[in-house]
Amino acid sequence: MTDRPLRVAIVGSGPAGFYAAAALLASEDPRVEVDVIERLPTPWGLVRLGVAPDHPELKAASRIYEKTASMQGFRFLGNVEAGRDITHEELTRLYDAVVYTVGAQTDRRLGIPGEDLPGSWAATEFVAWYNGHPDYQHLRFDLGVERAVVIGNGNVAIDVARMLARTRDELTPTDATDQAIEAIATSALREIVMLGRRGPAQAAFTPPELKELGELGGADVIVDPADLELDPASEAALEADRARARRNVDILHEFAASKPAGKPRRLVLRFCVSPVAILGDGKVEAIEVVHNELVPDGRGSVRAVATEEREVIPCGIVFRSVGYKGVELPGVPFDAERATIRNDCGRALDEQGASVPGVYCAGWIKRGPSGVIGTNKKDAAETVELLLEDARGSALPRAAEASAEAVDALLAGRGVEVVMYPGWELIDKVESERGAPHGRPRIKLASWDELLRAARG
Repeated sequence: MTDRPLRVAIVGSGPAGFYAAAALLASEDPRVEVDVIERLPTPWGLVRLGVAPDHPELKAASRIYEKTASMQGFRFLGNVEAGRDITHEELTRLYDAVVYTVGAQTDRRLGIPGEDLPGSWAATEFVAWYNGHPDYQHLRFDLGVERAVVIGNGNVAIDVARMLARTRDELTPTDATDQAIEAIATSALREIVMLGRRGPAQAAFTPPELKELGELGGADVIVDPADLELDPASEAALEADRARARRNVDILHEFAASKPAGKPRRLVLRFCVSPVAILGDGKVEAIEVVHNELVPDGRGSVRAVATEEREVIPCGIVFRSVGYKGVELPGVPFDAERATIRNDCGRALDEQGASVPGVYCAGWIKRGPSGVIGTNKKDAAETVELLLEDARGSALPRAAEASAEAVDALLAGRGVEVVMYPGWELIDKVESERGAPHGRPRIKLASWDELLRAARG
């Protein structure tokens, strides 16, 4: 084995990328140097741009990533887009190994009429907008309507519903963008309706998230007691998942029994309904739903089966949150059905099922969109263990051109303005200083020009 350190590119700087970097840099045999390549000028992925601003405790994971960034052998190459500024083929030529940690970058579609009407949005577009993602600041969400519908009852759906229900006093201390705070605080919304395809026992949100809805300063939570009548399969699900499902149902019963306090907005939780069409003449005006019944699926759970009963819910805006999927990267093996990189425990596989030397993946692009931030630590460790095993054996040929200088020369030759970690620290400093006088953790720079200008110092 050559004496030089193993050089690894990690494409994507979210939790999976940083956990993979930490595991690689901890290796002594072989020693490893890591370049984390990120399309944005800022690191941390969904910790910065996906976690709801009113949950700052979840953003604390970035403190761990800062420690990783200070480790010897680490480099951050921000404002560098894999596939545009540097190709997959070039990455495999300039690094001994490449680990893709690019997440699930697009939304799954409903596939119903009216899905593309103005006023029908992917929930992740709204999340990126209020979190200050520079690609989404041009979007305009018409909140001058009385009712919004959120389709789904997972983590992102509940974040969107909760943010829409927040008051100005609740939003002001957060790092949401000023334009988002103003738009939500001054909106005409009187009701936010969340639609769940299955029943309360199958809802994907967690008890703390659900309980938090009852603490909203400006919204009453409304649950119809009839929606909480459980079928035998759902009762069995409560017994199998007492820590989460049982607690969720208990909290929902508390909501159903509570008398509304007359707050300015209502947050209505509906179950066993699926959208079949988004209706409107040139814009969203209503959503048609079908009522479902739950039937055993033969595997210990239930599936939702449409009945003949339908309902039209008038509304002015719809947020679709029914899951995410990965996007194919040019030259990288891809499983179109699962919308992930084709892999075996993190080793990329070709169409014949053989390992692709030097190509790996971690995070959502490896396993699909599941788990929480911490799930990525074990996932990344599994991938890194295989990578190091390959490096110690003969399964990972060393790249003859692998060097930091070769990468820098290629990017400089293409005129790419690379934002290194000190550039990100300048952005971080500016944002923190902007927020401090207002008692906020930061006021984000939300345009490419502002971010790059700050990175230059």
